[in-house]
Amino acid sequence: MKWVVSVSLGSASRNHSVMTDFLGEQVRIDRFGTEGDVRAAKQLVRSLDGRVDAFGLGGINLHYYTGSRRYAIRQGISIMREARYSPVVDGSGIKDTVERDVVTYLCREFDIGLCGQTALVVSVLDRFGLAEALAAAGCRMIIGDALFGLGIPLPFTSLATFDRMARLTLPVLRHLPINWLYPLGKSQEEIVPRFEKYYRQANILAGDFHFIRRYLPQSLTDKIVISSTVTQQDVALLRQRGVKWLVTTVPDLGGRSFGANVMEAVLVSIFGLPPEGCRQEQYRLLLRQMGYRPRVEQLN
Repeated sequence: MKWVVSVSLGSASRNHSVMTDFLGEQVRIDRFGTEGDVRAAKQLVRSLDGRVDAFGLGGINLHYYTGSRRYAIRQGISIMREARYSPVVDGSGIKDTVERDVVTYLCREFDIGLCGQTALVVSVLDRFGLAEALAAAGCRMIIGDALFGLGIPLPFTSLATFDRMARLTLPVLRHLPINWLYPLGKSQEEIVPRFEKYYRQANILAGDFHFIRRYLPQSLTDKIVISSTVTQQDVALLRQRGVKWLVTTVPDLGGRSFGANVMEAVLVSIFGLPPEGCRQEQYRLLLRQMGYRPRVEQLN
């Protein structure tokens, strides 16, 4: 049996455990939230290092991505370095494959037309592949990194313009404590409606669910949500607010969709960590072998 542990800076109220089967291999998955406590996350990694087959890192990434460049996130790297024996992944390998491909999948398998729709991508730095795929599909873009990460009403409508701004600011932003930029711990459970006009303009809400939820308005009638980490309570919330389609890029496991970090950690635990330059195609191949399909659910 393989053992995968997701060490998250998020709320412990979202902890979850499940046993599942992947290609005949039994995998135990545990998610532990540390309420935004980086030191507690480091201690958890140290205590389980060598005992688990792979760690998934949640609530923080190892790198920010923009265009062809990446920038190491200081706090994320510091947590990863606590592991000497067990590999640590943050889900970026899944985000750069599955989340790109899900856009084509929606158009092909569900006849959901995306061309001409407006997509609010809450954080392109976290999901550059998904943003690129939506733009390539003909979506008008609202890039929400400044809105959701900094609380500044400054949306971008062009990936090229955003990329130029990101290259100027990331050498500083990558050193900031993650709780300055992202809701952690109990703050993940709070909804404070804000920036409603951008939600209203968008037909598609895409990216990290905690960011999507953070400023959620009362009405989301007929919208499409493309995300990953959702619980049964999250699904009920979206249904209540009128969301038409929910697409999660990680399948339902034991009543919830885990984060991309968990799916990548599962692949690594079973098949090993591919060389960095080969991960995209190797992950695609492995997921095809596993019969992977995104979860697509019509809520209303």
